[in-house]
Amino acid sequence: MKVVIAGGGNVGRHIAADLVDTGHDVVVVEMTSAVVARHEGHDAFRWLAGDACEPSVLERAGLAEADVVVAATGDDEDNLVVSLLAKQEYAVPKVVARVNHPKNEWMFNETWGVDVSVSTPHLLTALVEEAVSVGSLVKLLSLEGGEAALTEVTLAEESRSVGTSLADLGLPRDATIVAVVRGGHVVVPRGDTVLAAGDEVLLLVVAGAEDAVVASLVGQSSS
Repeated sequence: MKVVIAGGGNVGRHIAADLVDTGHDVVVVEMTSAVVARHEGHDAFRWLAGDACEPSVLERAGLAEADVVVAATGDDEDNLVVSLLAKQEYAVPKVVARVNHPKNEWMFNETWGVDVSVSTPHLLTALVEEAVSVGSLVKLLSLEGGEAALTEVTLAEESRSVGTSLADLGLPRDATIVAVVRGGHVVVPRGDTVLAAGDEVLLLVVAGAEDAVVASLVGQSSS
């Protein structure tokens, strides 16, 4: 997979290093030439000096052949411009954008070419909530401009779903369980998987289906 990352700061570099380690072809575009000079030749990925908001620079980065573009600069305006150019000018299949300021998150949607937005402050908040919340649905990551979300719930003793198999949960069609974490281990969800108190259930939920998910998973048992 070919990935182009706009922004060679700590975030961009770490993403690039992780992707290269898993076998992907990565180019990092960084407008500060001193940063490129400092790191070029020391990394397994390719550096390109230039402004990622300039189509000519994106052309040199090979956006026409990119499978994924990551807009990871520290400036929300730049990330939106990169996302829009990637989607409209180069038809990049998947565009992931970093949200630096939560007040701007509403703009990071398909109108600006963003397929997946990641708000670091909101993600940290969600992780704190996930660590301390039992019996509550916590949104970890927004997808498709807020049309869907990766959510998590830790089941309490009194949760309706405790002792119930996934096949019998009655989840809405717009929600899918993608993993169950039990005792620090990931359980691949199957129809005959029976939920237990303390399970961390990760789901993909389409907007509007949250209440039905809460009723199925978190609602108090009638027993």
